[in-house]
Amino acid sequence: MQRTALFILTAAITATTVSPAFAASTFRQLNGERLENASVSFDQLLNENLDKVDFQQLRRENLDKDAVNFDQLRDENLDKVDFQQLRRENLDKDAVNSTHAAATT
Repeated sequence: MQRTALFILTAAITATTVSPAFAASTFRQLNGERLENASVSFDQLLNENLDKVDFQQLRRENLDKDAVNFDQLRDENLDKVDFQQLRRENLDKDAVNSTHAAATT
């Protein structure tokens, strides 16, 4: 009777130990196969489609569509800003900040 009980207990312990490991390995294998079958190679897709898009043409179209001509804007606005006055104001601010910093130390 003890041998039978010991055999049943050993069988139960073995079954509970081996079954999850077997199921996990089977799951890993099935998951790996699924990933191999359904995976998308983005590098391959990129290489296949690179010749189908003219990036230079797209760039030109985008530049023409909403391009800002910074040279033109600069030329239009140069006479509206008095750079000498801005320079003097900044120099005056630096002088005030320097004397203030020297007075507090």
